[in-house]
Amino acid sequence: MFNRPRGTAIAVGVLLTAAGTTIPASASASAQAPPIALVVNARWGGHCTYDRLVIDVRGTMPPVTVKPVKELRYDGSGKKVPLAGKYFLEIKLSPAAAHNEAGQSVYRGPKLLKIHLPKLKGLALTGDFEAVVTFGAAFNSKPVYKTFKLHSPERFVLDIKHANRCA
Repeated sequence: MFNRPRGTAIAVGVLLTAAGTTIPASASASAQAPPIALVVNARWGGHCTYDRLVIDVRGTMPPVTVKPVKELRYDGSGKKVPLAGKYFLEIKLSPAAAHNEAGQSVYRGPKLLKIHLPKLKGLALTGDFEAVVTFGAAFNSKPVYKTFKLHSPERFVLDIKHANRCA
């Protein structure tokens, strides 16, 4: 007995195979992902009631996650980051890179730095690998923080609350 749906599927398969399935170069070029966001700087400052960390990005701001971790480790090697502190936050931007397509660094901020603010005590660039850029921030006391993004230019902001120092 002849099975029409199966016969149709076989015929379509034969036609596709005979015709080839090449995609024109122009079609594959238009299907490429947009350029990856570049992390170019990190800066910080003290304010009356909070310390602020700002990460500058060139391109579209990628998703960012911030989570408390027990210790900071460099991506890839797993070596412990030498920042003093009792509490740490890991900040991940992805998809993002701190280098260009030629592998040259575009990041001009600190790679490892002790900071003397009321709450923020240190910052490290802990990873730039496989479209993930990671920072670690160190604190002596448990940080109470909020995050948000600002645009034109693109930047990620982490505000860490502390007692009013200006009163």
